[in-house]
Amino acid sequence: KNIKNYRISNFNQKIENFSKFNIDFLINKKFDKSFSKITCNKFIENILFKKLNSAYIFVSNNFRFGFKREGDVKLLKKKQNQYNYKLINPKPFLVKKKIISSTFIRKLLENGNLKKANFLLSRNWCIEGVVQRGRMLGKTIGFPTCNIDIGNYVIARPGVYFVKVKVKNSKKVLKGIANLGYRPTFDQNKILLEVNLFNFSGNLYNKKLSVNFIKFIRGEKKFKSIDQLKNQIKKDIKIAK
Repeated sequence: KNIKNYRISNFNQKIENFSKFNIDFLINKKFDKSFSKITCNKFIENILFKKLNSAYIFVSNNFRFGFKREGDVKLLKKKQNQYNYKLINPKPFLVKKKIISSTFIRKLLENGNLKKANFLLSRNWCIEGVVQRGRMLGKTIGFPTCNIDIGNYVIARPGVYFVKVKVKNSKKVLKGIANLGYRPTFDQNKILLEVNLFNFSGNLYNKKLSVNFIKFIRGEKKFKSIDQLKNQIKKDIKIAK
């Protein structure tokens, strides 16, 4: 299992989602060696108080901060009068008594439970990426695909999905099927997202696509022949349409 594949959204998507809530500004701080060495007390004094002059601080119960993760909610509570801020401790978001965390949503995606993941995200899970030149395998079997490297995104259950695709700087929404997986019929071992768009002809190389996952169609499987694979793709397209 690849440890680096953990993102549900990339940085741009996060900013986009934040902007829907009319926040005034967002600070993105690179977590480097010197930053990691700041003690929890210095973090409160120098950053929260002197630099940001925080009036309110919202953190959940399991929040940790500072060198060796020594700071916690208790410490923030203790220091609120000294540094003139108010600590707000929101309750975890629950659905049917279950805490909805990013870990929980990752698990749903990995298990192919896209419907529930999308419901809890209150949006369609989406991978953004740039179309790369592949090995043209899709084209040779009559189903040209846009190949997208998934970067750090969580690896959802390998298989075929119905997707809606937006091309950056275009208002058009294109429909298609996507194969997320290792392409076992062609003996590949690198995870790849391949999108076959319905009723589309044109060149999308180096264009940025947002691939919205709408419905899980089937798991990935290895076919004995290219003909078997072609027949299956035809069925997948029919189901998606």
